[in-house]
Amino acid sequence: MISHKVLLTALLLGASAFQFAATIPDEGMFPLSDLNRAGLKKAGLKISEKDIYNPGNIGLVDALVRVGGCSGSFVSGKGLIITNHHCAFSAVQLASTPQHNYLENGFVAQQREQEIEAKGLTIRITDSYEDVSKQVLEAVKNISDPLQRIEVINQKRSELAKQAEQADPTIKAEVSEMFIGKSYVLFKYKTIEDVRLVYVPRQNIGEFGFETDNWVWPRHTGDYSFLRAYVAKDGSAAPYSTDNVPYEPKKHLKVNPNGVEENDFVFILGYPGRTFRHRPAQYIEYQEKFLLPYTSDLYDFENQRMEAAGKRDKAVELALATRIKRNANVLKNYRGKLKGLRNTNLIQSKIDDDAALAKFIDSKPALKSAYGTLMSDIEQHYNMVFADAPKELWMNNVYHGVKTFDIVSYFQSFQDALAQQTSPKAQQALYDQNITNFSKRIPELFEAYHLGVDQQIAAHLFAQGAKMQGANSLKFLQNTALAKGDTTGAWIAQLLGSSKLNNEASFRQIIASPASILGYKDDVLTLHRDLAKEYAQFTAEQKRREGALNKLMGDYVAVREQFMDKNFVPDANSTLRLTFGNIKGYSPADATYMHPFTSVKGLLEKGNSGLPEFGYPHKIKEAWLAKDFGSYMKKDMNDVPVNILYNMDTTGGNSGSPIMNAHGELIGVNFDRAYDATINDFAWNESYSRSIGVDIRFVLWVADKIDNAHFILKEMGVQ
Repeated sequence: MISHKVLLTALLLGASAFQFAATIPDEGMFPLSDLNRAGLKKAGLKISEKDIYNPGNIGLVDALVRVGGCSGSFVSGKGLIITNHHCAFSAVQLASTPQHNYLENGFVAQQREQEIEAKGLTIRITDSYEDVSKQVLEAVKNISDPLQRIEVINQKRSELAKQAEQADPTIKAEVSEMFIGKSYVLFKYKTIEDVRLVYVPRQNIGEFGFETDNWVWPRHTGDYSFLRAYVAKDGSAAPYSTDNVPYEPKKHLKVNPNGVEENDFVFILGYPGRTFRHRPAQYIEYQEKFLLPYTSDLYDFENQRMEAAGKRDKAVELALATRIKRNANVLKNYRGKLKGLRNTNLIQSKIDDDAALAKFIDSKPALKSAYGTLMSDIEQHYNMVFADAPKELWMNNVYHGVKTFDIVSYFQSFQDALAQQTSPKAQQALYDQNITNFSKRIPELFEAYHLGVDQQIAAHLFAQGAKMQGANSLKFLQNTALAKGDTTGAWIAQLLGSSKLNNEASFRQIIASPASILGYKDDVLTLHRDLAKEYAQFTAEQKRREGALNKLMGDYVAVREQFMDKNFVPDANSTLRLTFGNIKGYSPADATYMHPFTSVKGLLEKGNSGLPEFGYPHKIKEAWLAKDFGSYMKKDMNDVPVNILYNMDTTGGNSGSPIMNAHGELIGVNFDRAYDATINDFAWNESYSRSIGVDIRFVLWVADKIDNAHFILKEMGVQ
């Protein structure tokens, strides 16, 4: 039995991340240790909080998993997991070929022998956690230098995680920052390495509406997939092997095929990614002025180039599909955030809050003594951030956009390591020791690589870089064709094309021996060496600023708790949380009300538009016209419900989270937020914060009537 370690109150620092006020907050992604403070019973929970989480005993949390960067849940005693289609997308893409296009056509494994390896996916299960704030902060109590502070904090976090793994080699450990600069928790995870695809709906179900409907309500998307976790016969984690057996979880969720009704109480368990609600006004201003518009515009440009390349070659389309999808998801999310920031005037609200906080500090002698320069120090910090924000964004995106530099950097690290050896014999020894592991990553480097796309993105970025001046100027460019007056970026495209490192076959030839690696030179290597040097210098300055901000934000949260006379739910940080609410519609615009259920009828109506993104399998229309709804119909709709809307507090990472009813039964799978709710990362509000899930009745109906995946229903105990 997995034991859950109870947090020791004596270790909590004052108002720590795991201590909340007794009143129910108007938002919250609650850590497990304080579910009794969340007001779940009052809100409508019919089971005990201990049925969800009870240290030392089995609860619903034992059915929860983290799937890559998403969430998921066990739905059978044989390791069957339900999550989102988009969470399994990359694995389905890697398994697909033009001849066997599972991404487009879907995949159903009628027997376990037919299940396919889900490459790149691992499963993590939360084992236990404990507060280690005291140990982390003790290590930096006498350190004032910002760079040294953040380095020591990170070193201590790494040290504590390593100690935990040495004590129990079966777990992976991480120390997560709950409140920046203030509280830290050691999480221990069990990892399952062998994950397989079981049932994935075809793309025009799993991605119905594609980017047109992404982050939009009303929605009609079957965003679900089924995976299975496998382990070695002794129950230990093991890489993919035909000898492995299905993992038997401590707990799996009961599926309720009757679904929910409007206003019903619901809750979610999952691994929400990152929120930034406990930040000052300047942080939000940076998002609106710099990060959100720059990143969304760049990703839009990248996708246009990748989509054009894919139209000319089906294999290229498949290879680039995951990159395109990830970019598209981010850029639409960021544009939704921009819309939300402008519509809610959040920056001014934050400015007013911070001004009131400054007055509060000045009004209390003790606080003024401790925090008198806090708000001005924050202002000075962000003045520096704003001054060179264009350079920061350029640096942060050059490797993301120009994959050639990833390849070159990887090669260069090996080349430099060999060059540091004092003799050919030592070089050969180092080569022999590392070449096998070095070669393993090569397919990954090239799997989503396309030279033509890279050349266009590089030209775009380097044309931008040529125009940056002052604190934002890129010094390494002064030694390039820019010095001769070429500001178009055409020179970099030509340079990338001249390298032999841009092709997997020639790359492998070059790494065939130490002498070949050491002897290889080209202009891209020379350029990258200059770029890497300036990148390292800039990164060091960013790290120094991170250290300064770490201390400032710890103080900011501490004094805000006193000012507002309450403790806060910590920002999401990819650790297991619970959020709850109700099935509920909303009014996003004047004279508009959005109902909380969509139907198959609505799906067909979208299909009548003739737009390709609203294509759907003809069997759906046949079943709907025949009123072949089985037991999955919602009676007051006389239809099968497709998606549901609710006012729970979710963010990225909650994709794939199980939506449960008041009895802890699975009634849906979370996958998105409404466009207006993308601002949730900065602020949550009952009037517009809505999340979207696929109704379990639609999942079951499609599996039963459309995809003939009856084994799924049987395994989950529905039939």
